[in-house]
Amino acid sequence: MLHIHNTLTRRKEAFVPIAPGKVRMYVCGMTVYDYCHLGHARVMVVFDMVARWLRASGFELTYVRNITDIDDKIIRRAGEKGESIRTLTDRFIAAMHEDADALGVLRPDHEPRATEYVMQMQSLIGRLRDKGLAYVAGNRDVCYSVRKFDSYGRLSGKSLDELRAGERVEVAGDKQDPLDFVLWKHARTDEPDEVKWASPWGAGRPGWHIECSAMSSDLLGEQFDIHGGGQDLQFPHHENEIAQSEGAHGHTFVNYWMHNGFVRVDDEKMSKSLGNFFTIRDVLERFDPEVVRFFILRAHYRSPLNYSDAHLEDARQALTRLYTALRNVQPSDAQVDWDEPHAMRFRAAMDDDFNTAEAVAVLFELANEANRTGSAATAAQLKGLGGVLGLLAREPANFLQGRTAGESDEGEGVAIESMIERRALAKKSKDYAEADRIRAELLASGIVLEDTPQGTIWRRA
Repeated sequence: MLHIHNTLTRRKEAFVPIAPGKVRMYVCGMTVYDYCHLGHARVMVVFDMVARWLRASGFELTYVRNITDIDDKIIRRAGEKGESIRTLTDRFIAAMHEDADALGVLRPDHEPRATEYVMQMQSLIGRLRDKGLAYVAGNRDVCYSVRKFDSYGRLSGKSLDELRAGERVEVAGDKQDPLDFVLWKHARTDEPDEVKWASPWGAGRPGWHIECSAMSSDLLGEQFDIHGGGQDLQFPHHENEIAQSEGAHGHTFVNYWMHNGFVRVDDEKMSKSLGNFFTIRDVLERFDPEVVRFFILRAHYRSPLNYSDAHLEDARQALTRLYTALRNVQPSDAQVDWDEPHAMRFRAAMDDDFNTAEAVAVLFELANEANRTGSAATAAQLKGLGGVLGLLAREPANFLQGRTAGESDEGEGVAIESMIERRALAKKSKDYAEADRIRAELLASGIVLEDTPQGTIWRRA
């Protein structure tokens, strides 16, 4: 049975969906004013893994991941670029999809944009005002009255007094309490018309937190099974979502809260100010996308993920071992036999709070056994279980030779094969010095030759 670590209760709990056999999951997505970074990559890959495992476990899943396409950063960036909000956000949504596709992330079932749900947000704000949980501040913003929601702080595990003293609390003189947060921002004269919507409280735009409460309830219902996101969203964003949704609807919002750990760079927090900030595109210029996915998945999703070129290179070498086993032993069939002992250990790991670190260890056990026994059935288990994680779907030669999906074996590959033929002729004529010279030349270019009973094959070092 699947168990999930619930951030709300701070313990692992048996997963019991609201509707038997069906799961509804919402994950906070990207704010599209720039290219996605490594932290976004981790969120996308982690919850893609969760979605894949839920479906592999027989659940009927509805997966929603939103897009924030209106906020202060977007308005500011569009102004700097001299383009419309829509042009800017469309461009970065397309880039986000390119990055996600490269990482093998399947599209969610629904990908709502905040700007498409403004009416639903206004309706939710109206309910909060009717219940006395929201008020119009002196600056004409509509704010949530945090102290009127008794359970505030439950997700972060902090009391109101502790939160009041926290550095992350924004103090504004127009609020009734510094902890209160904005639900609706009154329009400023210097903002473009495309970010101004008519409302009962005057022209303006929604605050950040309200969008997820409105979109999730519209697409998944007022109460659903799983809500996920990065650890940085636990407070204040997810705390505020709970206050808004439970305050408006009067009952539990989400049953299981999941948060993935931070990405660190050489054991320091990733930050533009430190100069260690990497976009997904930066990393994919140096490493195969499947290597990046494998790097993310071989750590448990709740643990910190320490990025460095050395760690990515180690991940590449490890993934090479798995693909080498599949090259050496042709799988009989990629269908998983779930009654086989390795698959049972894989399932036990994944059912233990999506423990991909242990699941990946099972893949290496299978690779070792396939290499030792030459068993096609063992290779099939390796390929099939890897596929559950979104790994090992390519032809082994394509990965080992550094080709991405759909890339042909032309150009450099043809030149390498020509050198292999010249080496074979040199060996046949007993010119071993020339054969060794060709091998050394290829090795200096990062190409390793392996002589097998079926002939000489090559891979990247």
